[in-house]
Amino acid sequence: MGSSGDDGYRLLNEYTNGFMVSQVLFAACELGVFDLLAEAPGPLDVAAVAAGVEASSHGTELLLDTCVSLKLLKVETRAGKAFYQNTELSSAYLTRVSPTSQCNLLKYMGRTSYGCWGHLADAVREGKNQYLQTFGVPAEDLFTAIYRSEGERLQFMQALQEVWSVNGRSVLTAFDLSGFPLMCDLGGSFATLARLVSKTRHGGRTQVPDTLCPLPGGPGALAKECLSLYPGCKVTVFDVPEVVRTAKQHFSFPEEEDIHLQEGVLVSVREAETCLMVSPSTGFCVCDVDCAPRFLGGGILVIESLLDEDRRGPLLTQLYSLNMLVQTEGQERTPTHYHMLLSSAGFRDFQFKKTGAIYDAILVRK
Repeated sequence: MGSSGDDGYRLLNEYTNGFMVSQVLFAACELGVFDLLAEAPGPLDVAAVAAGVEASSHGTELLLDTCVSLKLLKVETRAGKAFYQNTELSSAYLTRVSPTSQCNLLKYMGRTSYGCWGHLADAVREGKNQYLQTFGVPAEDLFTAIYRSEGERLQFMQALQEVWSVNGRSVLTAFDLSGFPLMCDLGGSFATLARLVSKTRHGGRTQVPDTLCPLPGGPGALAKECLSLYPGCKVTVFDVPEVVRTAKQHFSFPEEEDIHLQEGVLVSVREAETCLMVSPSTGFCVCDVDCAPRFLGGGILVIESLLDEDRRGPLLTQLYSLNMLVQTEGQERTPTHYHMLLSSAGFRDFQFKKTGAIYDAILVRK
């Protein structure tokens, strides 16, 4: 130990320089490198890429070669000159034209999440989110901080749309949800879905509305995925008024008769101790335990990245917990912790399933 060649020192340097890798990815997306290469008829040299993204040739060359080492780009040499093109990874996830694009998510993380992470030590000391320190925005009202401008709100909603374009199907098929023909998306968290189910009487028959609750920002990505998986279901998407207005203006809803956008009120984050927290990345409150009786006969589906019971992993879930701390003061939980929270709200028949993807699923009934 103690030499520059030992494994421990190499691992330390990998951790120390990890933020640089993220910034390479964020910068390449911000500059539009992957989009430019996707639109080109063939591989481009440094001069063409630099001109296309309006950047210096020197900086562009350094960025492109680093992307090659990260397997984000491929390079070939002709007559001593390097030509670059996208890899399958970047074509699938880093170009705007791809149906599985994550560009807006990466831009949001590079501009907002990354800034908050710069104050992680303060967040640990204070146990509070870092919007005030990072952006000068008071965070007593969390959604006001998150939606601090029209552009930021749209960026966040687009990011959520992209998250569920990749992750929605695995969590919505973890259990058979065909028995819930009516769904209500309650809005409410960065990387989350909750399903609250209640029995209602209609025309002498018992109907079972199913509640979908994705992240705040109601682009309705999960609602659309539900329609494709469970034909015939109907979804009402609830969210704060400005989010509903932005969704109607910027997002398409081709099955308008099956998806209805409704302005609604979310539970205040200040009431977190009395709320069921359901969020893969931000820990927002969407269900007050005191209102659980009105869901008699129904249930809830929670989509989260679940911690192991000893809370020692997975590493990605632990990082998500820290992300919640710096952005929302929330946390990820173990299946047992969710069982306790949901049981205290009167739900039963607790089931959870590891999907093998980023997010897992919990289903309970009232």
